[in-house]
Amino acid sequence: MSQTTASPAPVRAPGTAPPTRPGAPGPSDTPVSAASLPPLPTLPPDLRAFAARHGLTESGARPSLPAYLRGLHSRRHFVVAFATARLTSQYSKAKLGQLWQIMTPLLNATVYYFIFGVLLDTKDGVADFVPFLVTGVFIWTFTAGTVTAGTRAISGNIGLVRALHFPRASLPLALALQQAQQLLFSLGALAVILAVFGQYPSPAWLLAVPALALQTLFNTGLAMIVARLTAATPDLAQLTPFVLRTWMYASGVMWSLDTVFKDQTVPHLVRLALECNPAAVYIDLMRFALIDSFTAGQLPPHVWLVSTGWAVLVGAGGFLFFWQAEEKYGRG
Repeated sequence: MSQTTASPAPVRAPGTAPPTRPGAPGPSDTPVSAASLPPLPTLPPDLRAFAARHGLTESGARPSLPAYLRGLHSRRHFVVAFATARLTSQYSKAKLGQLWQIMTPLLNATVYYFIFGVLLDTKDGVADFVPFLVTGVFIWTFTAGTVTAGTRAISGNIGLVRALHFPRASLPLALALQQAQQLLFSLGALAVILAVFGQYPSPAWLLAVPALALQTLFNTGLAMIVARLTAATPDLAQLTPFVLRTWMYASGVMWSLDTVFKDQTVPHLVRLALECNPAAVYIDLMRFALIDSFTAGQLPPHVWLVSTGWAVLVGAGGFLFFWQAEEKYGRG
């Protein structure tokens, strides 16, 4: 008599579907009707009102001007630290280090002295020509350096702009502050040069403080303007050196505009443009404050008015111009 042995039942892991016979409908073959799906959520017709009601804001949108100013104020420590770090690292690979902060404008002044003062004899009729020239070169370098730095404010920090959310105006502000810090080194050397050529400190030197404050405000606004322009059109950064060179020659850095006006017949509109040139105005203010032969004369009253007007117009206007494109930076 034969004995049959029953085969053991297959073991199924917990949570798995039972096996199906060949040809039997599986789970994927079960028809699903649209009526059995849960209904989709209904969105409100006015999404802006819905977002405002729930405290939602658009990511990357330009904040209001008061909120933007508060954001800048809260990041003031970052602006100072960023400017100081860039100033420290600027000549970190050079053996002379930070001495180049002073040597660069001094070498420029030396070259201009031999070319314009000696070869072209522009020193003729200009009292205290060496203090005149060095003061002009140092003050012009402050403006030119700030503009050049502004062209790289966004494009040179594009990784930071795309990685973090912060007021983008912090970058041109920090670069303008870096140039102002560099100017302090130059002013120390300038004071020594002036003393060597007989220009000693006097109460008139206090006028340099408001003059430099106005120039710093003007330079900062100018840096913000070129920062927005070069962020949208990077090729403009290649034209900046040519524009600055032309501007320098028209600003009386190496020669006296008063001498040109006396020796030549200059059209009235050209003379007005040269006299109201902001770079020339700030240079004249510093020369009037630091050089005795200029202090002894009478400074035209329009100089302070023009310098203040340029500082307010370009400083405030440049900030507003930069802020209006806040949401576009880093999206190119």
